[in-house]
Amino acid sequence: MNPWYYLLIAGLLETGWAVGLKYTHGFTRLWPSLGTAAALVASMVFLALAVRELPIGTAYPVWVGIGAVGAAGFGIAFLGEPASALRLAFLALLIVAIVGLKWAGSAA
Repeated sequence: MNPWYYLLIAGLLETGWAVGLKYTHGFTRLWPSLGTAAALVASMVFLALAVRELPIGTAYPVWVGIGAVGAAGFGIAFLGEPASALRLAFLALLIVAIVGLKWAGSAA
């Protein structure tokens, strides 16, 4: 499988465990805590698969960026977090950085 697909899956799972932390209530709720832990482990596994072929200096920031944009987007869409123009502009910059790293990694 293409390592970029592994990285995309890892990033989406990172979004899942980051959002899941909100629902664990400090790891005092069993099922949300187990789901969050499972997403964390799976995210790391897919990241590890991706870095077998991708440079860590590319894969790690892309993974973090996908998780950050996903968690922020979830917060805006479902948790009533602010969606100011400035906040959205900086999220757009993260997306540009993710795409840029992918493009630069493919060009190397």
